[in-house]
Amino acid sequence: MDMNYCMQCGTKLRMKYHEGHDGEDAGMVPWCDGCESFRWPVFNTAVSMIVLNETKDKILLIKPPKGEGYVFVAGYVMQGEEAEETARREVLEEVGLTVTSEQFRHSRYYPRTNTLMLNFTVTVKDEAPKTNYEVQNCRWFTPDEARENIRHGSLAEAFLLGYLDGGVYHFPF
Repeated sequence: MDMNYCMQCGTKLRMKYHEGHDGEDAGMVPWCDGCESFRWPVFNTAVSMIVLNETKDKILLIKPPKGEGYVFVAGYVMQGEEAEETARREVLEEVGLTVTSEQFRHSRYYPRTNTLMLNFTVTVKDEAPKTNYEVQNCRWFTPDEARENIRHGSLAEAFLLGYLDGGVYHFPF
């Protein structure tokens, strides 16, 4: 159990058996005696995008201000926002490009930041990218160049390899 205290009232949580819906066994779930309610896991949700040009022969990668290697445009889903909306917003904010289509690809839980990462492939209008303060620089790569330049051992690399290799995802963790 990662949560130790209730988010609503602060009472220390204890594990309690939950039968689930329709008699389905949900197992042991955190329970708040103060609220008399089960407490389900809380985690962040973010999106990352494989940004393609209109002809889909180039992939845009960004270099964040800190860190080595290139990664994808990414960002957290804000409360009340749909993941697709976040994908379009983040691409516009970080590299100034307008998304013309998006397609969900795959998800992966990332334990280091307690985040469920939703990966999309997006196509953008062929315009010159304009970075903001969140991006040191960005560059269009061929698929082979993207494979060579993506930050090795990263979740971005795993999503990229899955995309380039036809959906086979190789996760480093």
